[in-house]
Amino acid sequence: MSAVLANALNPMGSPAAGVVIDCRLDKIFYGDFLAVRDSHVPIQKGQITGFIGPSGCGKSTVLRSLNRMNDLVRGFRFDGHVHFHGQDVYGANVDPVVVRRYIGMVFQQPNPFAMSIYDNVAFGLKLNRFKGDMDERVEKALRKAAIWDEVKDKLKNSGLSLSGGQQQRLCIARAIATEPSVVLMDEPCSALDPIATRKIEELMLELKTKYTIALVTHNMQQATRVADKTAFFSVDISKGGRTGYLVELGDTRQIFEDPREELTKQYISGEFS
Repeated sequence: MSAVLANALNPMGSPAAGVVIDCRLDKIFYGDFLAVRDSHVPIQKGQITGFIGPSGCGKSTVLRSLNRMNDLVRGFRFDGHVHFHGQDVYGANVDPVVVRRYIGMVFQQPNPFAMSIYDNVAFGLKLNRFKGDMDERVEKALRKAAIWDEVKDKLKNSGLSLSGGQQQRLCIARAIATEPSVVLMDEPCSALDPIATRKIEELMLELKTKYTIALVTHNMQQATRVADKTAFFSVDISKGGRTGYLVELGDTRQIFEDPREELTKQYISGEFS
């Protein structure tokens, strides 16, 4: 990886205000299947960008393109670009592990590893050969994820011993332990009860003061509560397939109160889901 790209991927630098990730996905394929088309979603620094839309519209596919998680899916390829601080995330000399160090990910189902709470948080640090004070960094991440007080006396216990909401906050701690610039969240509350969901939403609002967040959610009320920008995706079935595409992107209040596109208006009003 070039020194220029390494510097661009360093969140300790001072990137210009504005767009952190310039995502222009003209076409995404899985083999011969066109999964997504015409989706340009700039991710703004210090904001939460929510992705909403019906099932199968490509929300998660677009999200996972931002840190190369789709590389793990057989047959994935795309036309367009994903630029992080102006640098090509898909450049020939870019290590996907390094990309994910600075663009972290939290998944739909809490997925703590079958290891201790401490080792869960330290996992990414060890993978990236962190040379600093491991104990300090683990505690810092757990505090930022608002779970330190609940686990500080049982760090050697399995991460799987925690409740669902605690497990998700542990996964958030794991994602932010490497101090990324961006955190991607793919329906992080879908498996949680309302109380745990509220805690995660409050945590998101706290985290955006330090991290940029992109959030996939099926819960439109959640988008109105936490997102600064909202991208609405839908599905094109005109040619017999199911190709997702971006319909409209704007300030969350505008999307929900005064959408420009008729399709957005229909979705927000509940005419289809």
